Amino acid sequence: MTLCDMAVDVLTTADGRAKTAKSRDYARQWFAAREAGTALEIGAATPPLRPSRPDAPELLDPRDVPKRKPGSPQGRIALLHAVAHIELNAVDLHWDIIPRFAQIKMPMGFYDDWVKAADEESKHFNLMCDCLEEMGSYYGALPAHAGMWRAAEDTVDDFMGRLAVVPMVLEARGLDVTPGMIEIFRKADANSAVTALETIYAEEVGHVAYGSKWFHFLCGRHEEDPKDAFHSLVRRYFKGALKPPFNEEKRAEAGLPPDFYWPLTETL
Repeated sequence: MTLCDMAVDVLTTADGRAKTAKSRDYARQWFAAREAGTALEIGAATPPLRPSRPDAPELLDPRDVPKRKPGSPQGRIALLHAVAHIELNAVDLHWDIIPRFAQIKMPMGFYDDWVKAADEESKHFNLMCDCLEEMGSYYGALPAHAGMWRAAEDTVDDFMGRLAVVPMVLEARGLDVTPGMIEIFRKADANSAVTALETIYAEEVGHVAYGSKWFHFLCGRHEEDPKDAFHSLVRRYFKGALKPPFNEEKRAEAGLPPDFYWPLTETL
């Protein structure tokens, strides 16, 4: 199988645990070949417009998803369920970028980064599922947000737009909100959830950094100013303004300086 074939196989697998098992296995195959000096062929394959999904959770318009009250056990379950849903979408987003833009020649390091990111998101989904099961629930028990894939559909033909909106906006938002979530579960003595969220928090910095690195790479290739290009693309594809407060330290660690995102807090 080529890397694109592997990506499409993950995207067309519906069950979350099965999807992430394939994702992790293909990542192992990719890196084993890389270490052996016999990299797998990138290839070409047609990804689906939308990835396969299990029958549950029910997907609702964002406005119709019930509000979470994290002070209660049920509220904490709802919060973990939302994170699990985000992580499953992230698995698909990171695999999708490989075949979606395979016609654009990129260095091998690009594929290394996104296979690694997809592998880590697969681990994150399983960590969240384990926490839910420990609390007597499971992924699919609650409704979820139907808008998660919209960024992929909106940027289906725009490689730089995809990098700008998914890792550099949506995943960067995770750096802003995850510390507060960790504190909620620490106060509830939910140690497994704290450990899992700390793992996610540490590794998501790298995913934002991959987005920033390859966005800057493409800007250099096309002789575009990265900040101006980022502002233009986010305003085109992201609905509404970015909302502070921002985790400026972790964003800087990931290669996102304040002058990239603060101007986007204002609607034009």
